[in-house]
Amino acid sequence: MKIGEVMNRKPAVIENKATFSDAARRVAEMQVSDLMVVDGKGGFVGVLSEGDLIRATLPNYDELMRDGTSLGGAWKVFLEKGREVARRDIGSIVIKAPLTFQSSDELIKAASAMVNKQIRVLPVVDGGVLVGTISRGDLCKAVLAG
Repeated sequence: MKIGEVMNRKPAVIENKATFSDAARRVAEMQVSDLMVVDGKGGFVGVLSEGDLIRATLPNYDELMRDGTSLGGAWKVFLEKGREVARRDIGSIVIKAPLTFQSSDELIKAASAMVNKQIRVLPVVDGGVLVGTISRGDLCKAVLAG
């Protein structure tokens, strides 16, 4: 079975010129963990995860506690850092060379990569253009639900 037969053809995307704030809204609105990043012409640029957004905003909790900061104070630092990075371009945290597959690749290759590398969603790119994504859910549906 080929990836193109079961992939999601309407993946969650964001343009590479978007801000952290734009990406956070998109992740929340679409209820996804990963956004596929494209340029203005639909060319695939990379992947942005909600974890990357959080890591870029989260202060070093252990350092704050070691310095005697209260939990309330740590929360304030977190919010301040969030406001500070909200308008920044996402380019600095985009994974620019992620593992990708083509729609003509065998589904078993994607399944193996997802399990071995603990990846939840993979971009499907044909000729430099994002054509979809393949997720663990897509695999389960294809293999187990028929």
